[in-house]
Amino acid sequence: MTEPVRPDQRLAKRLAEMLSCSRREAEQYIEGGWVRVDGVVVEEPQFRVLKQKIELDGDASLLALAPVTLLLHKPPGYAAGLDAASSRAAPAAQLLTTNNRAGDDRSGIRPLKKHFSTQALATPLATPASGLVVFTQDWRVARKLSEDASVMEHEVIVEVTGTPSTGGLERLNRVDHGFTFNGALLPPAKVSWQNETRLRFALKGERPGQIAYMCESVGLSVQAMKRIRIGRVSMSSLPVGQWRYLLPTERF
Repeated sequence: MTEPVRPDQRLAKRLAEMLSCSRREAEQYIEGGWVRVDGVVVEEPQFRVLKQKIELDGDASLLALAPVTLLLHKPPGYAAGLDAASSRAAPAAQLLTTNNRAGDDRSGIRPLKKHFSTQALATPLATPASGLVVFTQDWRVARKLSEDASVMEHEVIVEVTGTPSTGGLERLNRVDHGFTFNGALLPPAKVSWQNETRLRFALKGERPGQIAYMCESVGLSVQAMKRIRIGRVSMSSLPVGQWRYLLPTERF
C-alpha cells in the first residue's frame, strides 16, 4: 500500500531548494531565527509549508549560535535543584520563556527557542527560597560556578523572627565562630542587620540549610530567604519570576 503524496513539505527542504544550499545549512538559518513564513519568524525546520511566502533575513548568518546564560529571579515555591527530586513544586526552568523575559534586558540578544534548550541549572536554590538562579548553555560558565563554588561569595537577605542571644550577631561574624554543620567546620561569614527583622549574609561555599542552622544557633528562626548576588553578578532590579541574559561584560 502506497502512502498518499503530501502536497506540502518541510520548511528546511523548501528553503534549501530556494537557496540552492544544503539541508543542514537551511536548518541552521531556520534555527537561527532568520526565516519568515508569511512574515512570521519560524524556528522549526520541520514546519510544513505549501504556498506561503518564505523570506530569508538580509543579515542571515550560518555562524553557530553562541551559548547563552540566563539569570532568573526564582519565586519561592519553585524547585531549583536542591530538593527537586522529592518536591512536587513546579520546576523553575518552566519560567524560562519569551513571555518572562525582563523588559529592561540590556543584552540586545534576540530570544530564540534554541536559547531555552539544553539549559543546565548551575546554582541550585531551595524550593522555599527566592532569588538569583543561573541557567547556562556555556560550559565555561558552568565550570566556573562548579569549580569555584567553595570560594564564591553569595549574598542572601534573610527574614527572621525571635530575639538573638547575647553576642549572637558578633558570634556569627567571628572567624572562630565554632559552627559545625554536617560534621564540617563552616567558613566565616559576614552578617549584618538590614532592619529589625532582616539580616544580610555574605558567605562563601554556602551549603543547603547552613543559614537556617546558624540563625537557630543564636536564637533566630528563618522565615524567608532571598539570594541577591552570586560572586560579582547581582540580581539588582530583576523582577520576580522574570529572567535576563548574562551580559558579555559580566563575570562571576
